[in-house]
Amino acid sequence: MPELPSDFPALPRPALDLAPDRDAIADFYDYADLLTADETATLHRLRSYLAQDVAPLVEEAWERAEFPMQLVKGFAALDLAGLPYGLGASTDEPARRLFLGFLAAEIARVDPSVNSFFGVHSGLAMGSIWAGGTEEQRQRWLPAMARMETIGAFGLTEPHGGSDVAGGMETTARRDGSGPDAAWVLDGDKRWIGNATFADLIVIWAKDLETDEVRGFVVPRDTEGMTIAKIEGKTALRIVQNADIALRGVRVPDDHRLAGGTGTFADAGGVLRVTRANASWGATGTQMGAYEYALDYARQREQFGRPIAGFQLMQELLVQMLGNVTASLGMAVRNAQLLDAGRGSDAHSSLAKEFCATRMRETVSWARQLVGGNGVLLANGVARYFADAEALYSFEGTREMNTLIVGKAVTGQSAFVR
Repeated sequence: MPELPSDFPALPRPALDLAPDRDAIADFYDYADLLTADETATLHRLRSYLAQDVAPLVEEAWERAEFPMQLVKGFAALDLAGLPYGLGASTDEPARRLFLGFLAAEIARVDPSVNSFFGVHSGLAMGSIWAGGTEEQRQRWLPAMARMETIGAFGLTEPHGGSDVAGGMETTARRDGSGPDAAWVLDGDKRWIGNATFADLIVIWAKDLETDEVRGFVVPRDTEGMTIAKIEGKTALRIVQNADIALRGVRVPDDHRLAGGTGTFADAGGVLRVTRANASWGATGTQMGAYEYALDYARQREQFGRPIAGFQLMQELLVQMLGNVTASLGMAVRNAQLLDAGRGSDAHSSLAKEFCATRMRETVSWARQLVGGNGVLLANGVARYFADAEALYSFEGTREMNTLIVGKAVTGQSAFVR
């Protein structure tokens, strides 16, 4: 390919300010001041890692639709995956949801796909074992997962079941035998399973043919009868390795059935309440990244003889974006505080996810608008957020489903169609 002459005009190359000793520019009301000194130090340590090892990789990884596996070792060194369960190196107390939310927003601020990878492993997979497993099962699997020596995935969604999957689950579990030789036979299909192409353990949810209850099973990736195929051709969250999973006569030992908690899908419901709240933080972090890229671009890009940051209409867009970010942060923060206090409900998390994801869609669109035609280039930052937002808008409960959950809570009337 011919090379352009050296004097060809270069476009602005916006960047995030990832200085480890300062808060994000987009945290206009300084919500991060609610963190303790130790929590702030961990957040800054994460920011340094994201700046040095993650940010330089994400553009190419997104374009190639590949996950940079070297990130696993880096995240493991930060010792973050076990924090929700008191499995960190420095304490045996579960971390505050408020603190965990800021960590999720910080990762999503740099890249939403990387945050999704971490959330699936630490939130959905580990959370399912923590909520639904026995103490023996927790001890068997969670320490290695906390160290990220074992990576997890979460198999719930099906080709024919998204929003209604809990009630209409087609994947089945049949108990075979009794006593110490008992096993479960799983048959069915799963779709959109993040991390599945490289996960060591996949928590598969299936309907018990005898009781009609949905149960969780921990299935090692090399189990005979389980086929995993990467989903190709995505236009959003391209770094996330989503897969289709076919289960054909998959046999798992009885001690791989999550037998603590209620032993049913109610355990997963509690996990989803928390991860739905985390999704609001991911949507907020995505807005923060898009806003900060757009702001830096506006300061560099010149038209009519001066930076476009000095134009009234550009400032209006930036202020609208900042307002969305600030409102989303406020809702995510308060929801996390309610969860920490034991007062958080499904409706609280659903409203936070619906609101933050809707505002995110506006924010990334305005960021793309401000950057103009250059906004479709990966090098200008906002393109990834603009594309990734479409997936974030739909997962962890669509806007419509979360609206109905909140609607039922405030009216006392269910509008769900059965």
